[in-house]
Amino acid sequence: MTTSPATEISDASELRHQLVEQLLDGNHIRSAAVEHAFRTVPRHTFAPGVSVQAAYANDIVATRHNGDGAVTSSISAPWLQADMLEAARIQPGHRVLEIGSGGYNAALLAELVGPTGHVTTLDIDPAVTERATSFLPEAGYDRVSVVTADAEHLPTGVVPEGGFDAIVVTVDAWDLPWIGALAEGGRLIAPLRLHGYHWAIGFTKAKGALHSDEPLVVCGFVAMQGDGAWNRNSRTVPGTGVHLSWEDGTPLPVDQLTPALTREPTVTRTGVTVGGQEPFDLLQLYLAGALPGFCRLEVDPDSGHQILNPPPPHWPAAAIVRGTSLARLAHERVGDGDDGTGLYEFVVHGYGAQGHLPAREMAAQVEQWQRNHRRARFPLITARKAAECAPADTDHEPHVFTKKHTRITVSWPSVPASAVLPTGPKSCVPS
Repeated sequence: MTTSPATEISDASELRHQLVEQLLDGNHIRSAAVEHAFRTVPRHTFAPGVSVQAAYANDIVATRHNGDGAVTSSISAPWLQADMLEAARIQPGHRVLEIGSGGYNAALLAELVGPTGHVTTLDIDPAVTERATSFLPEAGYDRVSVVTADAEHLPTGVVPEGGFDAIVVTVDAWDLPWIGALAEGGRLIAPLRLHGYHWAIGFTKAKGALHSDEPLVVCGFVAMQGDGAWNRNSRTVPGTGVHLSWEDGTPLPVDQLTPALTREPTVTRTGVTVGGQEPFDLLQLYLAGALPGFCRLEVDPDSGHQILNPPPPHWPAAAIVRGTSLARLAHERVGDGDDGTGLYEFVVHGYGAQGHLPAREMAAQVEQWQRNHRRARFPLITARKAAECAPADTDHEPHVFTKKHTRITVSWPSVPASAVLPTGPKSCVPS
């Protein structure tokens, strides 16, 4: 039986409202304006290659792939779009720039700014902007300006006088070269990479700098292309299938680490525990800023490496290199958590003859986070133009990430001692 267009439209409308209810229940939609935008914009118009059910699922819709099959453009997951739009605090009449196009999110933005505002959506890929140019008028949003350009260098005439009231970045950004394009008091929302960890962060521009004031959201987006693409700065330890990367920092020699990864590690216990469903992303961000020479460690899944067992699943592990030794963060199950999924203790594995020393160094920072910062709701992040910052006195400034265009500072609020959970004893035990 053939489904009539009228039935398809009716089904799409019903599915759209069901999605909105799901986003409201999850507290991703928190304002009437964002709710109205999601109830109004036809998401399926921007995803003609999938079923209407898939178009209104609370998940990404991949719209373009490269030759290796990797997704290079997509419609982001609705829950994340809603979180970012709420963080942007867009008002009627605002002038908004979207970096990373496709059309759907630009239409949501157009609903928020209303007829007195204006939205510009920009992408480096002509195929992506062609889709946006086609779909936006079809959905009723022909006032959105679509620009094909490298976001690293905004074209002349794109930035309005006084700057944009909001900039929403929907691609994985290693840097924030858009401070000058944002109006004083404006909002910039971006998925920022800090040592390979991805955070959707909302900033307000004040006195020429960006300041965060909300919880960070762990996220994933397609990679930035063009001059703003990030470099993993990856090195491979010979003969091991182990890769270390320094995205924010100077890569260190790794050839000397091969012998260290052929012997059983020492295990330094921290006494700091985490539930099986409890996120600990902020701990890894803390370690990335606290430890000189911090890097990310991953292992080829088919390398057969027995010492790094198990290899870090899904996300690369936090690690530091110290000469011929290496330490990496791991965890061990120590009991059952309140939710029945298990209780795990953070431990640090040390590799090499002196591996226990960097392991103790990392474990001390885990304990520092536990004592002083774990109960804080979120760190505060400031981004300043690098050209306006004084040169660093040392190679490592704690919790400072030096980018091409900006210097990012992460400030960790301390919590009262009475609010801190006790930690257990630490020991270094050969495994």
